[in-house]
Amino acid sequence: MEIKGKTVLVLGGWGLVGSAVCRKLVPEKPDRIIVSSLTKSESLDAVKQLRSEYPLLMPDFFVPYWGNIFVREDFKDLTRDEIISDPVKRRILIADTLEELSDETIKSSSLYNLLTDYRPEVIVDCINSATAIAYQDQFQSSRLLLKELDRAKEGKANTLYESMEKVLCTLYTPQLIRHVQILYRSMHDAGTRIYVKIGTSGTGGMGLNIPYTHSEEKPSSVLLSKSAVAGAHTLLMFLMGRTPDAPITKEIKPTAAIGWKRIEFGEIKRRGKPIMLQDCSPDDPYLINDSLELKNAAKSVKTDVPLRSVFVDTGENGLFSRGEFEAITTPGQMEYVTPEEIAEDVIFEIKGGNTGHDIINALDNATLAPTYRAGYLFHSAFLKMKELEEEHDVDSVAFELLGPPRLSKLLYESYLLSRQFRNFSAVGSVSADEMSATLYQLIKSDKKLRSEIISIGIPILLPDGKSLLRGDDIKIPPFRGEPVLPANHKSIDAWAHDGWVDLRVRNMTTWKERLCEIQKMTEPIPSGETSSRYIYTRDYWNNFEKIEPGKVVGWIFSYEEKGLRMKA
Repeated sequence: MEIKGKTVLVLGGWGLVGSAVCRKLVPEKPDRIIVSSLTKSESLDAVKQLRSEYPLLMPDFFVPYWGNIFVREDFKDLTRDEIISDPVKRRILIADTLEELSDETIKSSSLYNLLTDYRPEVIVDCINSATAIAYQDQFQSSRLLLKELDRAKEGKANTLYESMEKVLCTLYTPQLIRHVQILYRSMHDAGTRIYVKIGTSGTGGMGLNIPYTHSEEKPSSVLLSKSAVAGAHTLLMFLMGRTPDAPITKEIKPTAAIGWKRIEFGEIKRRGKPIMLQDCSPDDPYLINDSLELKNAAKSVKTDVPLRSVFVDTGENGLFSRGEFEAITTPGQMEYVTPEEIAEDVIFEIKGGNTGHDIINALDNATLAPTYRAGYLFHSAFLKMKELEEEHDVDSVAFELLGPPRLSKLLYESYLLSRQFRNFSAVGSVSADEMSATLYQLIKSDKKLRSEIISIGIPILLPDGKSLLRGDDIKIPPFRGEPVLPANHKSIDAWAHDGWVDLRVRNMTTWKERLCEIQKMTEPIPSGETSSRYIYTRDYWNNFEKIEPGKVVGWIFSYEEKGLRMKA
């Protein structure tokens, strides 16, 4: 697509790649560039630098934005420690991650507010999301919890509840899933047209033999967590790229260390703070006996002098010495790719080019799609199942093994219609009240049918909207730890929608409208049309002389619920 005149959001705009992307975007003449970073100082610094490099552009061409996009708006300017150390905020964070996704959760997120405030048509995401999530270190928080559990056995634990909550705050997969869910919904509501992610392999392109760790075992579990999260992130974006109402989705995944920002002499900082020099006299060393204290300042002498040396600034990865820089760039080690090369690929992909470096496209081309052979064999399998149904005098409707429960609910509702009304026109000729009463009589009179429905966990809501036929267990609402839930009109409507056979009049009205809409889809198709242009022809629906539950529900999922597959 053309970038000119568009609003572009660069997430992680202060970093190496983000800064390079901003510079490469300028010649494309977007309307404005939103430069987002985690902290206010980073965002303002990035915008200040860009404005100094492009003084002829309008002052509001580069717009600073800061905050943590992985949490709700109220928490975006807090550190993770500030959130997790506060019991109330910690519990809110857990709920935002683990509870069912709601409009309130989506619209309270900082990411949703950012996107709907600025409505970018183009997003380039340069945040190292895998590092942000995986380096919360689920391993360490789990070890601390295990120690607390051991103390609990001895009756000594006093922070067990807190430790368990902190572990819940580090769960990688729920955080990643929730982030992608909110991102998809936010981009949909903001009208974003293309999303390009700068991903990571987690190891700079190296394998399980990667020698670089932070004192962990080799290979590092924490480092491999980053790779695992990065891989899961790619697959979720792969699915987003197969969603019809999502933006065009691309990912460029560098498999090398990413180049540098500057080379200087100065203070060496770790996590933004100078490393202060210490000393320990050879005349008074620590003695190693039968134990070693990991933290002991008894004999070390601290100074107020920072470590100063020559360094290469690699952005998010920190400062490297000449020796470290030389080691990592040795042929056969991580080696390097420059942020400018990545930025060039980003711009080319946005404009519709094919760099060959889009992982999503590569996955599309490498996956095994539906085959002609399987499609051909489907027909004989389908006929065999119908033959066995006739032989054993049964109708194979739903077992609730595929899921979701809504699938079973819709299959059985359409089956009830097929049993009583046979075809589309018969449904159209009766009122919703008559349909409700007729299907209720069928349920009352056919014990076998009634039993089959409720035995798979699908309750039957009777026409009065209050009476329920059910078995011991029901699939909807799902069990979330609470054995009893409050019920009202709103919750009953939600449960009936998600997984109850609903005999109420209003649902019969929905079915009448639904079958009418299916028929309307065929009206524009010329009589005698035999080309490959159309699927849902009168022949497909057997001239509407039969209601076939599987076909009807497949249509509902594809069109009514917008679950249509967009790629072969």
